Amino acid sequence: MLRLAVLVSGGGTNLQAIIDSIADGRITNAEIAVVISNNKNAFALERAKKHGIDAVCISPKDYGTRDAFNEALLEKIQSYGADLVVLAGCLVVIPEIMVKAYPNRIINIHPALIPSFCGTGYYGLKVHEGVLERGVKVTGATVHFVDAGTDTGPIILQKAVEVCQGDTPKALQQRVMEEAEWKIMPEAINLIANGRVSVDENNHVIIEEERA
Repeated sequence: MLRLAVLVSGGGTNLQAIIDSIADGRITNAEIAVVISNNKNAFALERAKKHGIDAVCISPKDYGTRDAFNEALLEKIQSYGADLVVLAGCLVVIPEIMVKAYPNRIINIHPALIPSFCGTGYYGLKVHEGVLERGVKVTGATVHFVDAGTDTGPIILQKAVEVCQGDTPKALQQRVMEEAEWKIMPEAINLIANGRVSVDENNHVIIEEERA
């Protein structure tokens, strides 16, 4: 059974997708050991508690240095015997000590198609005065392993989402979550939990076919 530590910062919609996917069998051989947030007011913590999952806040504001916070975060994750760290809307920069402790065992959902659109931004699109600028016709989401770079780790799954005429930032955000994020994050966890994901010598993800 793969034990997950899910790191969150806000509402926890991706967390909810994971919880629901475990409940309905889309994710097998995995359980959420703990949900950790850097924000004590994150609604994601309430989602976890509602489902009987340990919910913990570890905030950098409570530590004298960033190094002390990083060490406390890693220690808490390890105390739950986590096999996989899942960044589900986590706004904390993952420290090097955690990447080294969990090589190719930290995954992130990025709200754009990488490597074309890495780092901060809005689904790979520019927004001016609340309006999406014309140009890009396709956006989407990416699940990838986390390494020492910014959105540079091996890509596990991606799903494209069409940018429609007249889209508002809010409408596009909702569609990307519904059509991409909430689907490929649970799918990636299920693949990993069932031993179907590996990383080759070229740092590319290999996904094995499902065994009959």
